[in-house]
Amino acid sequence: MAFLGISALLTALPEPFSFGPYWLVPALVAVLLAPAVVTHRAGKHSLNQAIGYTILTVVTASMIFSLAMMVTRMARHADPPAVLLRSAAVLWGTNILVFASWYWRLDAGGPHRRALKEAHTYGAFLFPQMTMSASARKAAGEADWRPGFVDYLFLAFNTSTAFSPTDVPVLSRWGKSMMMVQSLISLSTLALLAARAVNIL
Repeated sequence: MAFLGISALLTALPEPFSFGPYWLVPALVAVLLAPAVVTHRAGKHSLNQAIGYTILTVVTASMIFSLAMMVTRMARHADPPAVLLRSAAVLWGTNILVFASWYWRLDAGGPHRRALKEAHTYGAFLFPQMTMSASARKAAGEADWRPGFVDYLFLAFNTSTAFSPTDVPVLSRWGKSMMMVQSLISLSTLALLAARAVNIL
């Protein structure tokens, strides 16, 4: 669903901001999603993980390309404010979904390995449930709690909004590096948009 959301957002970008025709990246995602679903249902988790990484790499590269194009075209005043506003909103939303997908895919070996454990007790991110004792988790009805996609989406949303984690500290170096990149992309998008707005005023 996240990949479909990313594809829908990318089709809303003006073609000068897109990597190739506006339909190219969504078409690649659709082509790769089919074997991803098949391998998941067949229990071929290693292959499914490889396909997932491939899709994420494609959409991440496309997003960074679009951001670079927005910066370049903004410097040349090549687009009207409405186009820039739409493009910045699309890229900001895409940034959240892309990095939520990365965190979900990478943390503690990925969703399949997390599902094999009785409870989630370690990983790159320290969720509040991980700090609770076993008895406290049981009393709260969270004895076998594991982070789902929404937990990583919340983390990515906060990173793009506050440029830092809120209730979920990051523990690993790769997690810190990825959150810095995500914050930089979000800050660049919002700062460029604000600069353009000030210039218009």
